[in-house]
Amino acid sequence: MRSLGLRWLVIGGTCVLLALAPAWPQAINLNAELIAAVRSGNLARVTTLLEQGADPHSRNRLGDSTLNTAARAGDLPLVRLLLERGADVEQANLSQVTPLMSAAFGGHAAVLAELLAHRAALDPVDRVHKTAMIYAAGNGCADCVRQLLDAGADVNARYDAGATALMWAAAYGKVDALRTLLARGADVDVRDARGKTALAIAAEQQEAAAVKLLREAGAKP
Repeated sequence: MRSLGLRWLVIGGTCVLLALAPAWPQAINLNAELIAAVRSGNLARVTTLLEQGADPHSRNRLGDSTLNTAARAGDLPLVRLLLERGADVEQANLSQVTPLMSAAFGGHAAVLAELLAHRAALDPVDRVHKTAMIYAAGNGCADCVRQLLDAGADVNARYDAGATALMWAAAYGKVDALRTLLARGADVDVRDARGKTALAIAAEQQEAAAVKLLREAGAKP
C-alpha cells in the first residue's frame, strides 16, 4: 500500500480509502506558486498554474486571496483572468478587506469597474469600520467615487461615528472627490457623532482648498 501512496481512515472499525497522498503536496505547491505568481504580476505563469489545477481562491498568510492581491496592485489583466476562473469577488482577508475595498484604496478605477461588473457588494465593512466608499473618498479617487455612486451607493450614507464620504474627502483635502460628491447631492450640513460638519473637519485639518470648495457650496461650520 505504501508504494501506491494510499491513505486509510478508520471509521467505526472500518477502513476507508481516502486518496492518493501525492496529490496533496502537489496541490499545496501549485497554490503556493500561484500566490507568488500573482504577487509578482506574472500573468503567463498564473494562467499556466490555473490550467494545472491551482485554486483561484488560494490565500497568503494574511488571508489575502489571489483576487485581493491583484486588485490591490491594480493589475486589471490578472483580475479579469481570476474572475474568469471563478475567483470569489467577495473573498475578504483576515482584516475583512474585500477586493473592492483594495481597489478603492489604491485608486484603481478600472479594476473597481471590473469588480462592480461582477456584482461586488458595496456595503461590506472591514475591521476598522471602513467601506469601499470611505477608501475611495478618503484617498481621493473621484472616478472610484463616481462608479460606486453609479452602482447604487448612497451619497449621504452615514458610516462609522456618523461620518459621510464627504467628511472623509474633506478631512484629507481630496478636492476632486469632494467635487464629485457635491455634484451628486452630498449634504454639506450633516454633522458627525462629534457634531462636526465636513467644513469644520476640513478647517480642523487645515485643508484650505477643501474649506474654500465647501464654503462655495454653501457649507457652514
